[in-house]
Amino acid sequence: MRDNDSAIAAGGIAVDTDTAAVTVTTGTTTRERPAAPRATTSTRGVLLAALGVASFSLTFPATAWALEGMRPWTVVMLRSVLAAALGGGALLALRVRVPERRHWAGIAVVAGGVVLGFPLLTTLALQTSTTSHAAVVVGLLPLTTAAYSAVRTGARPSRTFWTASLAGAVIVIGFAVQQSGGAPDTGDLFLFAALLVCAAGYAEGGRLARHLPGWQVIGWALVLALPVTATGAAFALSAEPLRLTGHAVGGLLWLGLGPSFLGMVVWYRGMAAIGVSRASQLQLAQPLLTLVWSVLLLGEQLPPAAPIAAVAVLVCIAVTQRTRG
Repeated sequence: MRDNDSAIAAGGIAVDTDTAAVTVTTGTTTRERPAAPRATTSTRGVLLAALGVASFSLTFPATAWALEGMRPWTVVMLRSVLAAALGGGALLALRVRVPERRHWAGIAVVAGGVVLGFPLLTTLALQTSTTSHAAVVVGLLPLTTAAYSAVRTGARPSRTFWTASLAGAVIVIGFAVQQSGGAPDTGDLFLFAALLVCAAGYAEGGRLARHLPGWQVIGWALVLALPVTATGAAFALSAEPLRLTGHAVGGLLWLGLGPSFLGMVVWYRGMAAIGVSRASQLQLAQPLLTLVWSVLLLGEQLPPAAPIAAVAVLVCIAVTQRTRG
C-alpha cells in the first residue's frame, strides 16, 4: 500500500500526517479515526523498555543462584534451551512464517551476542566477581549499544545525548574502579567482552524489531542457536556436577523464561518504538537495580557510594530521554 493511497478497491485507509488522523473508507462510508498520538507511542515504548531493564536487572542474582548447584556451561546452555522451547513453541503454535533471507544475518548477530555470548561471558565472570561489581561494569552497556547503533544504522544522536551518555559512563567506571581498587581482574575482562557482544545483539535486535515483532526476533535467534545450545547442554550435563537446590532451580528457570525470552520481547518492542539509542540509556539504571537485588536476594553489602551514583545516573537518564537524535 502506498502512503498516499486514499482507497483500494471498495475501501482503504488514508493518513493525514499533519493532524495524525486516519480516514477509513468502507464501501460508501467514510469515517475519521484519530491515530495514536506520538507521545503515547513514545511513553509506551519507554515503559516496555523499562520492563525489559527490570527483567535484566535480575539476571546476575539469578545466575549466582543457579551457580550454587550447577557449573557455568550447564547454566548457560540449559537457560538457552528453556528459552528456545518457549520461543520456538510460540513460533510453531502461531505458525509464524520464516523470516526473509535479508534478516538472517541480523538474527545471527542477536543469537551470537544475546543468546550465547553475553550469558556465557557474564556467567564465567561471576565465578570470581560479585554480582554488584559485575552489575556496575555492565553499566557501560548503554554507551556501547548506542555507539554500535550509530555506526551500524547511521543514526546521529545529538551532542547533548552523547554528553549525558558519556557522563553516565564515567560515573559507572568511577564506581567500578572504587569497588575493584583500580585493578581489573579476569572477571572484568570477561565482562568487558560481554559488553561488546551484547551491544551488537541489542542494536541488531532493535533494528530488526522495526521489521518483525520483537518476540519473533528473539524467538528465531533462540531457534537458530538451538543446535549449539542443545548439544552443549547434553555435554555439560554429562561432564559437570549437578546439585538441584531450590536456589539453583529457581535461578535457572528465571534465566530461561525471564531475561532470555520475555524480557527480550518487551525490550525489543520498546527499542523499536523509541529507538535503540534512547532505549539503551534506560539501562543506566540496571546496575543500580541489580545492586538492590544483590542485597535483598544474596545478602551482599551495598557499597556506600551507591546512593550518590544512583542519583547521578538517574539525572543522566532524564537528560538522554529528553534529547532527540
